[in-house]
Amino acid sequence: MNNIRLSDIPPVVKNLIIINVIMLLATWVLSNVMGVQLSQYLGLHYFKSDLFQPYQFVTHMFMHGGLMHLFFNMFALWMFGRVLETVWGSKRFFIYFIVTGLGAAVLHTFVIHLQMASVLKDITAFSNTPSPEAFALLIKEHFPEYYTQIYSKLLDGWYSNPGSTQYIAMAQQYANELLSFKMNIPTVGASGAVFGVLLAFGMLFPNTQLMLLFPPIPIKAKYFVIFYGALELWLGLTRPGSNIAHFAHLGGMLFGFILIKIWNYKRTNFY
Repeated sequence: MNNIRLSDIPPVVKNLIIINVIMLLATWVLSNVMGVQLSQYLGLHYFKSDLFQPYQFVTHMFMHGGLMHLFFNMFALWMFGRVLETVWGSKRFFIYFIVTGLGAAVLHTFVIHLQMASVLKDITAFSNTPSPEAFALLIKEHFPEYYTQIYSKLLDGWYSNPGSTQYIAMAQQYANELLSFKMNIPTVGASGAVFGVLLAFGMLFPNTQLMLLFPPIPIKAKYFVIFYGALELWLGLTRPGSNIAHFAHLGGMLFGFILIKIWNYKRTNFY
C-alpha cells in the first residue's frame, strides 16, 4: 500500500485541511495563553445575538470544537473531496465547498430562528401567567438538560408556595438567562460543507463500494448518502436541543444537490 503524501492531495482540499488545523491550534493557544475564546468571534451566532457578525457565515466553517470534531470532518473531506476536486477541478470544487457551507449556515439559522421564536412565545406566555407548572413545562420543552438542576434549586420549593413573588422573580430571571445563553451559543465546524461533499460523491459515483467502520460492511455510495440524509433528518426532528447541528448537515446536502443540478443543466458554464 502506497504511503499518503501531502503532495498527492489536490490543492484546495490540502489548503482547507491546513487552514482548519491552524485554526484549531490558534483556538487552543488563544484560550490557554490569553483567555480569548476565538469561537465567540468566528463561530456562527444567531442573528439576533449581540455577538453575531455577518462574516461568521464564512468563518464558522474553519472552526472546530475539538480534535475529534476536526479529525472526522477533515478525514471525510480528504476521502471524498480529493476525488471530487480531481474530477471537477480546483475552482469548481472550491465554489461547491463554499456554497454548501453557506447553504448549511442558512438552513441552520432558519431552523434556529423557528426554535427561538417558539422559546420567546412560551417565555412570554409564562411571564403573563407565572406558575410552577408553566415554568416546569417551559424548561422540559426547551431546556430539558437543566430541568434537574432547576427543580432542586427552584421548582421543589415553588410547588410548596406557588404564590411566592420571590420564586416568580427567580423563575423569570432563570428564563431570561437561559434564553440569552441559548441565543449566544456559537455554531462551528465544516460539517455542513463536508455533508455537501458526501452528497456530491454519492451523486457522481453512486455505485462505488464504501466500507463502513461500524459495522464493517460494504455499502454503495448512493445508499450511504440516503441513509445519512435520512438519519440527519430524523435526528434533527427528534432531538432539536442536541449540540449537533443536524439541519446544517441537511442544508449542505440540499444546497449541494441544487448546485449540481444547476451545473448539469448549464453545462456550458463548466468551471
